[in-house]
Amino acid sequence: MSDEDLVPAVQYVRMSTEHQKYSTENQSDTILNYAQQHGMKIIRTYADDGKSGLRIDGRDALKLLITDVESGQADFEVILVYDISRWGRFQDADESAYYEYICKRAGIRVIYCAEQFENDGSPISTIVKGVKRAMAGEYSRELSVKVFAGQCRLIEKGFRQGGMAGFGLRRMLIDENGNEKSLLRHGEYKSLQTDRVILVPGPANEVEIVNAIYKKFVYDGLSEFEIAKQLNTQGILTDLQRPWTRSSIQQVLTNEKYIGNNVYNRSSFKLKQKRVKNPPEMWIRFNGAFEAIVDPQLFYQAQGIMLERQRRFSDEEMLDRLRHLYRKHGKLSGLLIDETEGMPSSAVYRSRFRGLVRAYRLVGYTPDRDYQYIRINRFLRRTHKDIVTDVIQQIEALGGYIEKDEHTDLLTINDEFSVSIVVARCWQTQAGSLRWLVRFDFGLSPDITVALRMDTGNTVPIDYYLLPLIDMEIERLRLAEHNGVQLDTYRFDNLDYFFGMAERAKMWMAA
Repeated sequence: MSDEDLVPAVQYVRMSTEHQKYSTENQSDTILNYAQQHGMKIIRTYADDGKSGLRIDGRDALKLLITDVESGQADFEVILVYDISRWGRFQDADESAYYEYICKRAGIRVIYCAEQFENDGSPISTIVKGVKRAMAGEYSRELSVKVFAGQCRLIEKGFRQGGMAGFGLRRMLIDENGNEKSLLRHGEYKSLQTDRVILVPGPANEVEIVNAIYKKFVYDGLSEFEIAKQLNTQGILTDLQRPWTRSSIQQVLTNEKYIGNNVYNRSSFKLKQKRVKNPPEMWIRFNGAFEAIVDPQLFYQAQGIMLERQRRFSDEEMLDRLRHLYRKHGKLSGLLIDETEGMPSSAVYRSRFRGLVRAYRLVGYTPDRDYQYIRINRFLRRTHKDIVTDVIQQIEALGGYIEKDEHTDLLTINDEFSVSIVVARCWQTQAGSLRWLVRFDFGLSPDITVALRMDTGNTVPIDYYLLPLIDMEIERLRLAEHNGVQLDTYRFDNLDYFFGMAERAKMWMAA
C-alpha cells in the first residue's frame, strides 16, 4: 500500500507517573503497531508530558489538538490514543465525552488502540466507554485518597510533608533508622523512598530573631506591620532573602511548628478542585514532633492576643468606638485605630464596612480629599509590593519556581509563563457608578496580567482578573461593576486558580 492510500492520523499521548506501561514511548509503540495494521499513517504527535489528566487546563497539547479539529483545517482523519485514561481522567465523565464529541462532529474519529472494543458508536462501545471513563475518574479519586492517607501516616509519625522550613528552622534529612544524614538547602528534596524529613532549629541568630518577634508582639504590643518595619530597618531579611511583610510576620506568629508541632491538612486542594480551609478537627497533627524554638506559653499568649483582637463586635459597637476616637483626636487614621487599645484593628473596619473611608463617613468624619488621594496611592504601592511578595511565597510553597525582575516586578513562573501584577484603583463617576482602570505593560509583554480590583475604599481587593496577553489588544482596559461574559470569563474571587497553574507536584511527597 502506497503512502497516498494510507489514512492520515495523529497520535495523542500523555505521560503518566504511576505506571511504566503509560510512558509516552510505550504508548507510541502500541499506537504505531495499530496504525500499521489498519492502513494508517501517523503524521503528527500531540504530547502532554507529565500533565495531570484531571482537567484540560495546562494540557496544552490536548487543547491544541481540539483547536486544530475545530478550525476545520485539520489534515488528518483519525486521532489515535493509547486508551481512555490517556484521553483524560476527568472527574466528570461527560467532559471526556464532550471533547471526543467535538472531534466526531468534525468528522474525525477517536480510536483507543489498547482497548478491547471498537469505538464505532455501537451501543456496546458507548456503554463500555461510559464505564471506563467513570473508572478512570474513580482511579484518580482512589489514588488521591491513598496518597493523602500515606501523608497523614507520615505526619502522625512526626515527619515533615513538603513545604519550606520557614525562618529560624531547617529541614533535616534522616534515613529509615532515624539517623541524621544532612541538611536540605532551599530547593533540595529527598531522593530515596525510605528517607524522611524533619524540622530542626536553624542558626542561633535566626532563632533569636523569631523569639524577638514573639516578644515584641506579646510584651511590647507591636503590630505585625510595626515588627516588619523594624526588621527591615535593621536590614534583616526573611528566609527567602526578601523584606518582611505583615503577612510573613503573621506566619511566624501563628505556625505551630515553632513550638515543635507537626500540623497538616489545614486546607485542602484535592483533584484540582477549589482550595478550602478545613476546620481544626480535620487537621492532622503530632504535638512535640520537633524541637521547639519558642516557649509554648509565649506562643499561646500570642494566639490569645490575636483571638481577642478578632473578637466580634456589633456594627454599632464598632462605630461607637470609632466615634469616641474621633471626638478625642479630631481625626481618624488606620494607624491611630491600630494604636488604640481596645479598638478592633483597621483591617477589621475595612472588612466590615467595605473600606475605612466608608466607616469614617458613618461617624461624620471626612478626610481631606487631596491627602486622601495621596494616602491611597501610597497604600496601593505598598499593597502591590505585599501582593507580589505573597504570590512568590505561595507559589514556592506549592513547589513552583519563580524569578522576579527587581526593576519591573515581572514574574517568570516555572520558566513557562510571565506574569505582571497590577492594582486597579476604584473610582466613582459623577453619576455614582464605580470604575477601575487596568493598564497593560506591553513593553514587558507579560503572558498574563493579574489585575486586582480594589474595593470602594481602595483598601482590600474584591476580586481578580487573569487577563492573557493574547486576548488583550489595548493598552488600557476600563472595567465597570459588571462587564459581560466576554470579560467576566477572566474574573475570579481569589487566586486559587492562578496558584493551581503554578503548582508542581513532586513524587516523593506521595511516598
